[in-house]
Amino acid sequence: MDTNQNNQPDEVKSFDKTQDKPQEEKKDEVVQETQESAQAAAKKAVVEPVEKKPEPVQEAVPAPAPVQEVPKEEAPQETQAAKPQPISKTDNPNAKWYVIHVKTGYEQRVKKALQQRIKSLGVEDRIFDIIIPMREIVAVKKGKKSKVQEKVFPGYVLIKMILDDDSWLVVRTTEGVTGFVGAGLKPTPISEKEVEAIIQFVQQEQPKFKAKFSIGEAVKIIEGPFSDFLGTIEAIDDERGKVRVLISIFDRETPVELDFLQVAKL
Repeated sequence: MDTNQNNQPDEVKSFDKTQDKPQEEKKDEVVQETQESAQAAAKKAVVEPVEKKPEPVQEAVPAPAPVQEVPKEEAPQETQAAKPQPISKTDNPNAKWYVIHVKTGYEQRVKKALQQRIKSLGVEDRIFDIIIPMREIVAVKKGKKSKVQEKVFPGYVLIKMILDDDSWLVVRTTEGVTGFVGAGLKPTPISEKEVEAIIQFVQQEQPKFKAKFSIGEAVKIIEGPFSDFLGTIEAIDDERGKVRVLISIFDRETPVELDFLQVAKL
């Protein structure tokens, strides 16, 4: 049997050799392709740049305007009353305040008549303001209190105007006007300070009572525990609407404070 195996024909041996050679070459080719693929992948990862997304452009935001500090207004002191300003429609330096005499009780009529004449005669550029100084008070009438408007200077009216022949004539010839206050025939102006003082006086916050009594006057108490007592007024408090009356108790004069409504004239 050994002899037969060694004596195989050359064709068989050559066939085996040709069959073994392609398997080895194929194996080498597979290894080479694997290495080339790995190198190509590594090269691609290194060489190819990473695509960067463009960063969004930020618009420039304008800087905020500097905040200006508003100066704080100082609160008026409680002890000092706010200074009232005169009612005036003009700041013309040639315009002055004057005082005119009118018939007592005709103040409002004169004011209305002047306003109509100023407009109809076209002198609005020379006569500006008309003021009747009045204040609110509490009057006691028929045992009742009521608020009324009282003229501070009955028979007088304040007027702001540029004095010339035409404006003087318009005022002077108005019905109810008896003349200007002044030396002789020439009207004399009053200062702004005087007008401000008058307006401040009439704008007092607390209304005053209008007393119909006088100190030393004999009165009768008509209400309260001392009703029907007779007495004499010792003091009058216009701000509070009170009177202090001296009455006789046990043959001695005793002061008692009463309301205006609690006393009556004899």
